[in-house]
Amino acid sequence: MKHPNAGLAFAAALYLFATVAPARAEPLKNIVLVHGAWVDASGWKPVYEILTKEGFRVTMVQEPETSFADDVTAAKRILDQQDGPTLLVGHSYGGSIITEAGVHPNVVGLVYVAAHAPDVGEDESALGKKTPSVLGKTEGVIKVTPDKFTYLDPVQFPKLFAPDLPRERAEFVARSQVPAAAQVFSTPLTAAAWKTKPSWGVVAGSDQIINPDLERWYYERAKSQITVIPGASHSVYESHPKEVATVITRAARSIDQQAAR
Repeated sequence: MKHPNAGLAFAAALYLFATVAPARAEPLKNIVLVHGAWVDASGWKPVYEILTKEGFRVTMVQEPETSFADDVTAAKRILDQQDGPTLLVGHSYGGSIITEAGVHPNVVGLVYVAAHAPDVGEDESALGKKTPSVLGKTEGVIKVTPDKFTYLDPVQFPKLFAPDLPRERAEFVARSQVPAAAQVFSTPLTAAAWKTKPSWGVVAGSDQIINPDLERWYYERAKSQITVIPGASHSVYESHPKEVATVITRAARSIDQQAAR
């Protein structure tokens, strides 16, 4: 004889499945973009426009570049505002930021765009010296203010940072730099989100700010899915926005597929 409460229990289980399953099946919509050193979030505009047309809710972090802790806090502040699973994207120094901030519970995946991805206890300055870039081998380009903030020589900036952008745009970015505290590059990380969350990496094939070989090494170590954009400069997010947006979209779709299994 069937227990009189069996039917009620079965109905309750069905109700629970019906209310929980749709939420898990909801596509990933939130994307947060983090810029690198010496620039601001406005450079993400071409990528932002593509992703919003694809239906994503995209938010940019405007980190102050006053200290690594301040910049991670700025990223977490934006992550706190997201209403669900979020894909976190970082360019250049922004890669260190997303590596640290990516342990946030809203983050379900990471995308590195010509970016650093240190491990716990590592810092990008020391790693960059082991695999130096053109910038690292060129003396006098990085300028330091009396209060220890850094910026790139505006005359050298266009040919090193953004040689594949229109000259007018590259010069504007050079003249609108956000000085970065020197300490942001040498602060060791205390967390490495790529160890526990899926990641994707974009190698800028002609990057002169971060050695492309270092970018690839980071991504291989993190077991990221790697995309190489031949000929792209460090400004790959502006000069090749379609390719970068495609990687970000692919990452979001992949996370959706994994969640559906």
